[in-house]
Amino acid sequence: MSINYFLYARKSTDVEDKQVRSIDDQLAVLRGVVKNEGLNVAEEFIEKQSAKVPGRPVFNEMLARIERGEAQGIVCWKLDRLARNPVDGGQVSWMLQRGIIQHIQTHDRSYRPTDNILLMSVEFGMANQFIIDLSSNTKRGLMEKAKRGEYPGHAPIGYINDSRTKLVAVDRKRSKIV
Repeated sequence: MSINYFLYARKSTDVEDKQVRSIDDQLAVLRGVVKNEGLNVAEEFIEKQSAKVPGRPVFNEMLARIERGEAQGIVCWKLDRLARNPVDGGQVSWMLQRGIIQHIQTHDRSYRPTDNILLMSVEFGMANQFIIDLSSNTKRGLMEKAKRGEYPGHAPIGYINDSRTKLVAVDRKRSKIV
């Protein structure tokens, strides 16, 4: 029986100017993997949302359609594109162990129901830890900035971020309006 695949590409933000090439770059590499491996992709799923918390609509739709038998495999850049939280990571792992997902192909590795479960668990754990560390480091940086008397974020309306001094300065054009 031939396996049908869903190709899944995700970037962490829905802001267009951030990571603008990420999706296109993933798609280019993954389409090459599909061609080289002779995989049959039934559909491509593209999501522009963080995987930090469960509830991504495109990801959930893809897994629901796999449950219905529309595909049996996933092609993605890395496992962290699928999940950075233990709920989604656990769901993917469980579907793979039960054989609902028969194969996950990344740009550099394959995952099947009978192998790589430990490695998959470690990789999902590392993806989750990355989010925890990122949050902690960001909070620490913002707190230290505030302790130094610096504004810990983007300047409010009527002010500008001075890239030269790294401080907030009065926006001479708009401050009088505000």
